[in-house]
Amino acid sequence: MKRTTPQKQLIEKEITSFSSFFNAEDLYKKVSKKNAKIGIATIYRFLNGLTKDGEIHSFQCNRKTLYSNSKKNHCHFNCERCGERKHIDLKKLDFLHQQVEGELCHFQIDITGVCKRCLNKLSF
Repeated sequence: MKRTTPQKQLIEKEITSFSSFFNAEDLYKKVSKKNAKIGIATIYRFLNGLTKDGEIHSFQCNRKTLYSNSKKNHCHFNCERCGERKHIDLKKLDFLHQQVEGELCHFQIDITGVCKRCLNKLSF
């Protein structure tokens, strides 16, 4: 049984205020404005615990850990020529449902290719 403290309640409240992805530093900035005694290490421990318990999801993006309190997915297109990295939104997941037996929760996909701008440069 986890002990509920005012600090934990504040952190949980601030997590639910995010409508998109956030990182530990984003959360720390919001929490520290309301309670300066809560340190960044507490934030990391709390996020790690929520991730382990499946209450939030974590993703890797540009060598940083991002978190989401929803079942959003995190997908990128990476250009192998110029290094541009774009977030992409996948709407249809039929191809994944055919490959996975069970229920999908969330996922992260990194796709590598050549972006349109680089392709145009190659055609000259």
